[in-house]
Amino acid sequence: MVFPERFSNLPAYAFPRLRALLDHHQPGGDVVHMTIGAPTHDFPAWVTDVIMENAAGFQGYPPNEGSDDLRTAITDWIKRRYGVQMDPDANVMALNGTREGLYNAAMALCPEQKNGQQPIILCPNPFYQVYMVASLSVGAQPYFVPATAATGHLPDYAGLPADVLNRTAVAYICSPANPQGAVASREYWADLIRLAEQYDFRIFADECYSEIYREEAPTGILTVAQELGADPERITLFNSLSKRSNLAGLRSGLIAGGPKTIKQVKQLRTYAGSPLPLPLQAAAAKVWADEEHVRENRALYQEKYAIADEVFAGVQGYMAPEAGFFLWLPVENGEDTALKVWTETGVRVLPGAYLSQGDPGKNPGEGFIRAALVAPKTELQRGLITLRDCIYS
Repeated sequence: MVFPERFSNLPAYAFPRLRALLDHHQPGGDVVHMTIGAPTHDFPAWVTDVIMENAAGFQGYPPNEGSDDLRTAITDWIKRRYGVQMDPDANVMALNGTREGLYNAAMALCPEQKNGQQPIILCPNPFYQVYMVASLSVGAQPYFVPATAATGHLPDYAGLPADVLNRTAVAYICSPANPQGAVASREYWADLIRLAEQYDFRIFADECYSEIYREEAPTGILTVAQELGADPERITLFNSLSKRSNLAGLRSGLIAGGPKTIKQVKQLRTYAGSPLPLPLQAAAAKVWADEEHVRENRALYQEKYAIADEVFAGVQGYMAPEAGFFLWLPVENGEDTALKVWTETGVRVLPGAYLSQGDPGKNPGEGFIRAALVAPKTELQRGLITLRDCIYS
């Protein structure tokens, strides 16, 4: 038995790869974890109460697309956040985390051919790994477009040659960007939508970090699409409670789009999906409806931005993230640096090349490490100071 050929060259996933790099070495000090973007802030205390109040729901099969209450809470949130009115029945579906949706949307919506050729799926580089695997799963060619300082840390899809764009069926885009924290402006979204209209491809907008930002809420693609009068079937939005509400384990995500889009995704998910248990859907509905805890959570990250800016003030190449909760720190070689920091200090960071594709010397993540701002503030400050002194002194 062999792995299917289309998956034969998959790199090891980032975190098993990191364990293989670091775990046979002893840490050089007290361990500070800055690798995985797993929020550690408190989630609302009442979430557990809601689950318990609805515990009888564990006995039954949950609705595949999400309960009426959950879908209504999602569309209400979209209206508050993006100013866009959506139908809970036709325009949204609940997900078991956004990774499922980002994968299954490609399965449901990417055609076998585009203009008589193998389709291309555009991916920012660095990128969330599911974009690549979804592309390979549908027989498309993942096409990695550098998102570097030269392009504002967002991919310049408009700069691609016409022969690539003519084959493009889907473009993934993450804003705020993971790992760089760059935010797509209103102009960026408008240009991307016009490009998609010109070359007839779909946009999969991954906005999972949209509620963690410094001062001004990032503009969302749905807002701009509505302003432009874009075809709603061209734009598909993904978001979740993982970062917004510190509830990664609740697995409440959303997909939103045109009615034909959602119908196709629902049909596939009927066969292959894994819906949330009803008590978790009840809790998710309450969480999507509440904004107070989101403001409190964002304030904590804003304090962490200030800590990072102070620690790295004067460090050449330091880029203060606009949003999200990662630092994308320049180094000579990310893998060498991650090993050095671990063995000398016990701080654990992720080599940037593990989040991107390319040969050595051409991989846009090779000269970076990613550090997550998720630890408690005192621990985070100690870790950042240790990191700075180890690699920049």
